[in-house]
Amino acid sequence: MSSDTPVPPHRETAAPVDYRFTLANERTFLAWIRTSLGLLAGAVAVHALVEPVEAGRALRAAVLVCLALALVLALGAYRRWRLVERVMRAGGPLPSPGSVPVLATGVAVVSLLAAASVLLT
Repeated sequence: MSSDTPVPPHRETAAPVDYRFTLANERTFLAWIRTSLGLLAGAVAVHALVEPVEAGRALRAAVLVCLALALVLALGAYRRWRLVERVMRAGGPLPSPGSVPVLATGVAVVSLLAAASVLLT
């Protein structure tokens, strides 16, 4: 069963799920939310620090990438949590973590923008 295939409603309650798996899924969701909040806090902090100084486009772009990444991760965390709950209840294979490459690429872009800002000032 791929991650794009919806689980039929009649199969969602086919088998009881061990509560430890449900709690592990919830902890994973909360970890993604913490990461999203960290990115959001970092974007707000950098914006507050660079706004009075007029630091340049690279840092402003880094702030925007952090904000966008925070939004994407928060929405993706909820979507994945819900999907994993459904798949566990249906007894299917777990989907691959799609947010990992998004986060890695986003952090790499933010790092490059921050480095460019430091080198150009």
